[in-house]
Amino acid sequence: MANTYSQLYIQIVFAVKGRQNLISNKWKDELFKYITGIVTNEGQKLIVINGMPDHIHILIGLKPNKALSDLVRDIKANSSRFINEKKWINRKFEWQTGFGAFSYSHSQLTNVINYIQNQEQNHKTKTFKEEYIDFLKAFEIEYRDEYIFKE
Repeated sequence: MANTYSQLYIQIVFAVKGRQNLISNKWKDELFKYITGIVTNEGQKLIVINGMPDHIHILIGLKPNKALSDLVRDIKANSSRFINEKKWINRKFEWQTGFGAFSYSHSQLTNVINYIQNQEQNHKTKTFKEEYIDFLKAFEIEYRDEYIFKE
């Protein structure tokens, strides 16, 4: 894509199926490195990744040659297969259907990076559902509460 220039920053958020606390501190760094490899192999730039036992946040620099939904599909499919092959949990691991994607300007990156890096602190006072609804409201995204975390 000669002479195509872009600067698209997207925060991707998605949860473990049923929002179960299955992502262990013992192996989350290895999982995050694996997801970083997926994003890099797709020709995209992973800026920061972090999460909690029931969900993750990924901030990427998205190039226009890749559809966001395809990238998230690949991240979720390959990382769940990786977790299952490693047998880190005693049953089949799955990500919840769907995801949140929120765009940012370059001037907002430091705040977003700090927010993602401080997930543990953020969730001392707020549940994942509260956090997610706050994102939807802040970005003025219409939603129906009964479908927000439908399996």
